[in-house]
Amino acid sequence: MSENGRGPAPRAVSRRRSATRAVTMADVAQAAEVSTQTVSRALRDPRSVGPETLARIEKAVRETRYVQNYAASHLASNRSMTVAAIIPTISTSIFAETIQGLTDVLLPEGYQVFLGHTDYTTAREEALVRSLAGRRPDGFFIIGTKHTQEATDILKRTGVPVVESWSWTPRPIDLLVGFSNAAAMMEVVDHLVARGYRRLTFAGMIKPGDHRAKDRLKGFLDAHGRHFPGVEPRVVTTTSGPMVMEAGVELLERVRRDHPETDAVVFASDVLASGALLKCAALGVRVPQDLAITGFGNYDIAAHLVPGLTTIAIASRTIGMEAARLLLRRMQGEEVAARMVDVGFQLLARGST
Repeated sequence: MSENGRGPAPRAVSRRRSATRAVTMADVAQAAEVSTQTVSRALRDPRSVGPETLARIEKAVRETRYVQNYAASHLASNRSMTVAAIIPTISTSIFAETIQGLTDVLLPEGYQVFLGHTDYTTAREEALVRSLAGRRPDGFFIIGTKHTQEATDILKRTGVPVVESWSWTPRPIDLLVGFSNAAAMMEVVDHLVARGYRRLTFAGMIKPGDHRAKDRLKGFLDAHGRHFPGVEPRVVTTTSGPMVMEAGVELLERVRRDHPETDAVVFASDVLASGALLKCAALGVRVPQDLAITGFGNYDIAAHLVPGLTTIAIASRTIGMEAARLLLRRMQGEEVAARMVDVGFQLLARGST
């Protein structure tokens, strides 16, 4: 009875529950006039059903506003359909191109990408590896080949494929898609020496966890020692601060102050080299007549500077795509013939040298 005694109370609670009931796969199947198993198969692998059936299911999903319960399906299949990607920074376009290549291959296959960045800190990378491993991804993609021992151990214990990239090592954790930063920088030095430059200075931002920058410095030192045995190499570096063009201006000022005899500055990144080249124009320093400048990475701005910036081009998008293909093969239970893929690099000689 109702509180006023005039009859049964309205079933407002039941109606409210019915109105908010979550749409199920059975509802989609009924709307599409197919079986629940067909809906499940179509959502898991759209290619497993005919185009007409798929169109009806997709229409039913939209009309019923169905949201798939991935947690339940992943628990049943023991697959999360995700890949964890760890990069140094999200503010650098060249790494964004790599992630774009990764997702271009993975998304059509139904895989989503979790993204984390380390800010070039190994402790932060270790924390990310631990956290992402707890979410049970089906694979890992990591920029870099040097990690803490604990991070390496966690990655090995996950039992899922791991692709390291953007560097080179003879002993990867699992799979590798990269190139030798040291060899690339050696080619830059060889190019400058062939052009007649003899007083080279390396300038770069060498953060503690940026092993790629350290490899580039090593490449410079090895090539310098080969061309100029017994000559003390000129090196100007900073270990902190953001990777911005203003940092390149500051490094240029230090080079001109500490090593005024320099006739070529070898920068560890296009970002730094671009800032320095623009500053030279403001100072009246002629490039390359008074001072040659080289970069690394072939960022978009490199070809549009005046003069154009001589640099090392990296197939950054290709790295992501090749890594995704390796991950897919392993995640789908296939064998991988070549576990290590060297994408190489290309020296682009422009007007700055």
